[in-house]
Amino acid sequence: PFARIISLYGAHTENLFELGAGEQVVGVPRHADWPAAARSKPVHSYHDDVERFLAARPDLVLIRPMIDRGYGQLVGRLEANGIVVASLQPSSIEQMFVYWRILGVLSGREPAAEEMVARFEKTVRRIQMQTDRITNKKRVYFEAIHDRMRTFSPSAMPIFVLETAGGINVAGDAVPRRGTNIADYGKERILSRGREIDVYLAQFGPMNRPTVESIKAESGYDLIRAVQRNSIFVIDEKLVSRPTMRLLAGICRIGKLLYPDVFMEGELAANCLPLPDGRVGNAFMKEERP
Repeated sequence: PFARIISLYGAHTENLFELGAGEQVVGVPRHADWPAAARSKPVHSYHDDVERFLAARPDLVLIRPMIDRGYGQLVGRLEANGIVVASLQPSSIEQMFVYWRILGVLSGREPAAEEMVARFEKTVRRIQMQTDRITNKKRVYFEAIHDRMRTFSPSAMPIFVLETAGGINVAGDAVPRRGTNIADYGKERILSRGREIDVYLAQFGPMNRPTVESIKAESGYDLIRAVQRNSIFVIDEKLVSRPTMRLLAGICRIGKLLYPDVFMEGELAANCLPLPDGRVGNAFMKEERP
């Protein structure tokens, strides 16, 4: 297993700590804020000179394809100095499980990776048991990039989060852009579905910084049912687009927005309370008792 790992993507950092490999992490990306222990680690960037990386003496640098494509010279120099570079970023839930297992191998935490997969799957099954019972489900348009009128492909992680929470994806016919989980949809298509859209949901992050006010002010959007009813919500992309255990928190957050009565009482309410370490409630994690 690699003993000195620099992570240049927040999801890698989160998952390594979740696997119990936090002590092996010797560098994190800028704006690393999760978990709290990551904030004390030295910060590295793909804009840094290779000498800064060499000074940290890593044996593994974890990147993602965006860095691989845009900063090939840095990658080449790291590899020329005997440092292994791994480029990873899953785009679906199935790929996420493979990705977790790869991180488990790289960090020597294979059993922990299998436990992560099992815990995630078990929690999702239990949430779905509750949301499957919901009648009159809300129809949702999930915005990915506002100024380009883009949504997510049907297999993307944010749509998995939405559907697990009991929402219906209005843009189920969206075709992904090549090599991405983002899909062009266009204002005309959005407005043509306007009367169907019960809730307008938008992710917020570096590539998309909408507000409820900016969505309401968009020309023509007053024809959308969700806008008329002020059912517009913005959610942190880290809870819906990053391949981490925090997708469970994203499911609960969206569930509470769509069905507050359902997610505020009973089993779902008990299991969607945040714990001190940021995980979603522990009742879903308990083993069944005879």
